[in-house]
Amino acid sequence: MTLHQQKQPLPQVGGKDSALQDWVRALEATAPIAGKPRRTLACVIEELAQSHGDAPALISARETLTYRSLTERANRYARWALAQNLAKGEAICLVMPNRPEYMAIWLGITSMGGVVSLINTNLRGASLAYCIDIAAPKHIIVAAELIGESHAAVAQLKTRPKVWSHGSDDFARIDHEIEKFSVATLAAAERRGITIADRALYIYTSGTTGLPKAANVSHHRLMQWSFWFAGLMNTGPGDRMYNCLPMYHSVGGVVATGALLVRGGSVAIREKFSGRQFWDDIAYWDCTLLQYIGELCRYLVNSTAAPRQHRLRLACGNGLRDDVWEKFQEKFNIPRILEFYAATEANVSLYNVEGKVGAIGRVPPFLTHRFPLALVKFDPAASMPARDANGFCIRCATSETGEALGRIHGSAAQSGSDFEGYTDHGASEQKIIRNVFERGDAWYRTGDLMRQDAGGFFYFVDRIGDTFRWKGENVATSEVAVALTAFPGITDATVYGVAVPGAEGSAGMAALVTDSALDLAELRAHLAHRLPAYARPLFLRIQDRIAMTATFKHQKSDLVRNGFDPVATADAIYFDDPSRQAYVRLDRALFEKISSAAIRL
Repeated sequence: MTLHQQKQPLPQVGGKDSALQDWVRALEATAPIAGKPRRTLACVIEELAQSHGDAPALISARETLTYRSLTERANRYARWALAQNLAKGEAICLVMPNRPEYMAIWLGITSMGGVVSLINTNLRGASLAYCIDIAAPKHIIVAAELIGESHAAVAQLKTRPKVWSHGSDDFARIDHEIEKFSVATLAAAERRGITIADRALYIYTSGTTGLPKAANVSHHRLMQWSFWFAGLMNTGPGDRMYNCLPMYHSVGGVVATGALLVRGGSVAIREKFSGRQFWDDIAYWDCTLLQYIGELCRYLVNSTAAPRQHRLRLACGNGLRDDVWEKFQEKFNIPRILEFYAATEANVSLYNVEGKVGAIGRVPPFLTHRFPLALVKFDPAASMPARDANGFCIRCATSETGEALGRIHGSAAQSGSDFEGYTDHGASEQKIIRNVFERGDAWYRTGDLMRQDAGGFFYFVDRIGDTFRWKGENVATSEVAVALTAFPGITDATVYGVAVPGAEGSAGMAALVTDSALDLAELRAHLAHRLPAYARPLFLRIQDRIAMTATFKHQKSDLVRNGFDPVATADAIYFDDPSRQAYVRLDRALFEKISSAAIRL
């Protein structure tokens, strides 16, 4: 394994001057993007291959790609796509675990004008088929280890893409096919005249309601994310990022990689998070940066010993709650934490460059024009922002909780940070609220409740709607309910998230109405086949009926309030016990163990 050849001292941390420097670096890094519309992320990496050719770019236990070999492999994939007559703007789905090849594939295909749909590798059956279909791909590339799950999904597809395998003979072998193509730099004609305004990726998000949606991600957005975070983190050739987050997400797949690659650094990629090997990996790969999500930090604080040594200078991520922040930073000797708030499709982002514990960020006065964010009062009954007598939304006062909105300027291709929408136009329109503060204006609804303190710092409060977050993933309750009601004997189901002491996010719970006794073992197997692990309900509550509103919607407020406490209801509650791998009847003693974090979820 090639490691850094030159050690760099840890930088000094803190102070208003340091925060100002971070903002200035980010602004300077992103300022040239709009002026060079044909310079995409693939072009930037290709330029670096000329000056950093033999330097490691993407590293893993499987293989290492230097800047030169990354560019050469990407060029092979670009020419393979051209040979398949993939038109500019047409899609290819990528179903593959974390590895350097993953980024080489989408860099190459997007460099010739194709769009790559990054598929969640946890999806199964109908859910996987649905996410493939909404991208309407001409081709699917599937890693060998995911062939089994993909066979079942392919049989359910409404579209008819050609399936390629990487590393398996079940389908045509794309890893063999690309060897036929040249590694040389793409000619202008091969790039199809793409600009940063063109779509590059589909990245899936649950949003606040419904099934997953495919968010449009332009080349401009890829450049903006990469250079902005490169500026904030002050990345350079001596830096190495540790990335165990899924590469089908925008943070693990673009921010953690792009922010290092655009400045000549490298990324150590692990296929999936391992608490046991986490700190050994960081020491072995000599990492200086760490990309996190809040739940990862909580797990490490509760479950792993402090490492003997490391060279981390900064941890960057989102979702780090204040009850874990200082413990994480102190226990593992992290000099600096850069917490931020963003969403793949959103035009709202916040950055806590000052390191204020618990905050998700602030907008400095000189950047209010770049980050048009507003908190407005929210009406829970209507599940919409409240409006005054004139029909306009009402801004929140200091420390008052409200929904975060982001101003839409209507020029997403030019800004790289506006709302670019989804493949489904109707879904895009549902995220837009109009006539907010004046007639004709339009704002993006984040679906998140926040508050702002007197110092201008924002704090995340909760999510709105029928989506909750568990194990670092957004769970759409409607999708889980469909899987439940497909099981024989379940006549009605409502799904919601409940708080569990000591755990990040909300655990899934389902209230069920049945017409006969349930075979819980069969139900558990059914859910394992239909849903990824993080979406399967941890708790089941069996009821005679589910209360409805006047408009025939399930009433969830009382269910959420009662949680999984068996004393709060006469209904039978079952717990998916990880030690028994079975649903078991929840009694007070088991409830106390879960509530005291004696059982690891």
